[in-house]
Amino acid sequence: MSWLRALRDTARAGMKVERTRLEPLGALRAAVGLAVVIAAGLALLGPGAAASSAFGAFMAAVATFQQSWRPRPVLALASGLTLAVSTFTGYLVGSADVGLFLPMLAVWSFAAGLMWAAGPTAGIIASGNVAIMLVTVTLPTSVPQAAGHAAMIAAGGVVQALLIVLFPVRRWGARRDALADALAAEADYARRLRHDPVSSFDPEPLMKARDAAAVTVRQARRRPAELHGARGLAERVRPVLASLADPAVGAPAEGPARDRVRELLDAAGAVLDAAAHAIRHGDPVRLPAPALAVLKAPDLPEVFTGAPLRAARRLAALLDDVLETAEPGSGRTADPAEAMLRPTVPALVPLALKAVRAELRPGSPVLRHAVRVTAAACAGYLVGHALPFGHAYWAPMASVMVMRPDFTQTWSRAVARFGGTLVGVGAATAVVQLAQPGMYLSGLLAVVSAGLMYVLMRTGYAVTQVFASAYVVFLLGMGGVRWDQTVPDRIALTLVGGVLAMLAYALYPAWETPRLRTRLADWLAADGRYAAAVLEQYADPAGARRADVRQALLEVRDARLAWQEALARAEGEPVRHRGLSRAAAEGAGDALAALGRGAMLLEAHLPDHDGEPVPGAAELARAVREATGAGAKAVREGGVPRWDGARELLADWEASGPGVLRGAAGQLRESLEEASEALRP
Repeated sequence: MSWLRALRDTARAGMKVERTRLEPLGALRAAVGLAVVIAAGLALLGPGAAASSAFGAFMAAVATFQQSWRPRPVLALASGLTLAVSTFTGYLVGSADVGLFLPMLAVWSFAAGLMWAAGPTAGIIASGNVAIMLVTVTLPTSVPQAAGHAAMIAAGGVVQALLIVLFPVRRWGARRDALADALAAEADYARRLRHDPVSSFDPEPLMKARDAAAVTVRQARRRPAELHGARGLAERVRPVLASLADPAVGAPAEGPARDRVRELLDAAGAVLDAAAHAIRHGDPVRLPAPALAVLKAPDLPEVFTGAPLRAARRLAALLDDVLETAEPGSGRTADPAEAMLRPTVPALVPLALKAVRAELRPGSPVLRHAVRVTAAACAGYLVGHALPFGHAYWAPMASVMVMRPDFTQTWSRAVARFGGTLVGVGAATAVVQLAQPGMYLSGLLAVVSAGLMYVLMRTGYAVTQVFASAYVVFLLGMGGVRWDQTVPDRIALTLVGGVLAMLAYALYPAWETPRLRTRLADWLAADGRYAAAVLEQYADPAGARRADVRQALLEVRDARLAWQEALARAEGEPVRHRGLSRAAAEGAGDALAALGRGAMLLEAHLPDHDGEPVPGAAELARAVREATGAGAKAVREGGVPRWDGARELLADWEASGPGVLRGAAGQLRESLEEASEALRP
């Protein structure tokens, strides 16, 4: 893709407004917290301290709207306290000599860039703290006053955390939505299988539900019963749906058995949708009677035999469990010992440091991002002071806030920030010109602007910047700064900051496109380990560990998601494919998705622990593991994978294998060959 097209497409993406579910009550709570902090600051300490505390409360509220499963009060406290420390330290260094502040800004920016290794939420909070620090260090005039400002900033975060504790909005709502979305995705999958028996399933909703299910010890004791256990059942339902629908291991493609399969799939969709609705809203399960009648029909042995009959019976039993689990007040209790426990904040620190250390290596995208952020922030600070404007901090602040580890987000956010700033500053200036607000009215307008930003935060970065810019104009006006001292400065310096961010990425990029082969190879190797783990269960039902299959499946999902994210980033990059064209990427991705699906069909019919071992399954598992490992190595090196050994064994099993192994072996072989064909020059 050319630079012109890449810049055009990403700019359009940055200005796009999304239709999404809003959170007005959460936004109102955040705005009330901001209003309380501003009012207390104005009444007790004056406009300067009020502005400091307002920035603390503002950023603490922003942190609570990030996509994180950590308790919201913790996010608010972390944002407010770290900003207080940054502000006080910055004033101590910068008040003595402006030249000393630059090295500190470099250290803080570099650390904020590295925090992306710990996850997007940590990266966003750290970046926001650097940006707001640039503003708040200019407000105090003495060390005691700086300490007071830092205390007010921390108080802003404490107020937001307290409000979340005292006035929870839709308690457990995000986790209910995650689990309900997973069940609804499986309901949609069941209905799609009626028309396309080999339809694919994106496991992202199940992955999100798994992330949501990790809780603290305290949360595990208080978690509603309907949020405990349903996710595990949903995981077990998916392979059963696929095995029932697929003609290779399930019912024939035509005839009465296929008609009954369609009825069962439709009934399964109705059950899963009913369970999703009940969990999302905390209501009793309301299930259409015909769905239960189909699932409980007594004539199943007359229609199905063998593997399809086992799948139909297992599906009915699993859906019974789903309905029982989804019923509020069912009497089920959650044992904290059975929960996936999220590490506490103290335990999270060494994990974050370990993740950061892992990125301190040549070629690391996170390390490159940290270097770019540091260079852009320091250059913006110097340029801002050199230009004949006031408020020089706006240039580095714009750079820090728009920069992300990938090109697409950085450029789209730069365009959105400049466009949103133009609109927001223009609208706020018009209001100031017409209303001539005093100190208290300016504070009220700042709170209203922040509240609207919180409400519309998920609709797009451009919309967010409209109200964030208006918020800053009103907040500075509260301190007596005239509009004509802020508007030209902010527009010009925001443009400077955006340009510096893009120059930093152009001069020191971290393109995803050259790494596509590595991501694809990781997915191929994970698929092979998953298929081998499933086959080993057939080879030794008594001694094999089901946990090995589960762990291999989770690795496949992580590798698939990493591939999908890398492919999405690469599509917007202005670089050549460097060995992996778009057609090859799509073909290979489809083949690996089918490879994982073939292993999933085998997982749906795993033998019981007292079952008979399948002769030759261990040899086939070893051949698949070795072949996919060698194939992954070939993909990384730019070659075409070969499947010598595994292909012949799979063909033998396809011809004379027992039961479901025969059909699944054919799908595994075809998927491997399609992957090689897609990567062939």
